Amino acid sequence: MWDYTDKVKDYFFNPKNAGVLDDANAVGEVGAIACGDALKLMLKVDPVTQVILDARFQTFGCGSAIASSSALTELIIGKTLQEALTLSNQDIADFLGGLPPEKMHCSVMGYEALQAAIANFNGEVWSDDHDEGALVCKCFGIDEGVIERAVKMNKLTTIEQVTAYTKAGGGCLTCFDRLEEILARTNEELVAEGLLAEHDAYCLGTVAAKEIKAKAQQAKKEATAQTSPLAPVSPLPPASAGMTNLQKIRLIEETIEELRPFLKKDGGDCELVDFDNGNVLVKLAGACVGCQMASITVSGIQERLVAKLGMPLRVIPVGKHAH
Repeated sequence: MWDYTDKVKDYFFNPKNAGVLDDANAVGEVGAIACGDALKLMLKVDPVTQVILDARFQTFGCGSAIASSSALTELIIGKTLQEALTLSNQDIADFLGGLPPEKMHCSVMGYEALQAAIANFNGEVWSDDHDEGALVCKCFGIDEGVIERAVKMNKLTTIEQVTAYTKAGGGCLTCFDRLEEILARTNEELVAEGLLAEHDAYCLGTVAAKEIKAKAQQAKKEATAQTSPLAPVSPLPPASAGMTNLQKIRLIEETIEELRPFLKKDGGDCELVDFDNGNVLVKLAGACVGCQMASITVSGIQERLVAKLGMPLRVIPVGKHAH
């Protein structure tokens, strides 16, 4: 089970600066819903002094993603753009008292959103390195440039760390050999630059893909076991690739029905409205409407559905009280 600091929990349950910033003049968007995390960072910057006067965020993802995004806004308000550019993903994690290794990619997402927003303010097109190297991890769309930058910036020395910071290798692991090659090569460069001790550098063949996959599966089980108050996930069904759309809808309905008693227990409710092209449209009711925890509830529902169907899904609240 992951060990979260009190500050992470506070910024998760009581996020600061969440919502839309109507008069923003700098916007950065990173991540992808299909991969589980996405962040939109909005800044109000004084055009003369370039001081960040205000910041807001909208995050789709886990509690660590929400906490990291909230922490980022607290860190940058009052700073100049130049000062904000010196912040790293580690600064975000440190501000929160640390993040579990498996959740460091959330701080990386915040760092990238800040870079994108500042580029937007300057009228530039921000590059997330996705055009600087070949696609490595097809499961999460992670390219060579992203991996190299994460390794260099955070001095990563294991495959598990690479996955924690970038998500690369967190799926089928067919990219394992490429991850090893990139990690070993980049570590060698860090050693040559005097930024990493030679005995700490990763060597090819240090671990086996099977060993990494076993650890990842165990971590996933532990993550599922600790997600509360929503219901535990039942054993996985056959791959969704073999299901008809009607079968998927029925399975989604069954999953939501399993969760409803837990939501009703807290005065809320949820029902399926529609399912279209990977989007699960739901209607929240009762205490779930207008609640600060609504985004967390939606994320929890999404996690269950993704686990049940074995495919990327996006849960979207709709109707009169859509969030």
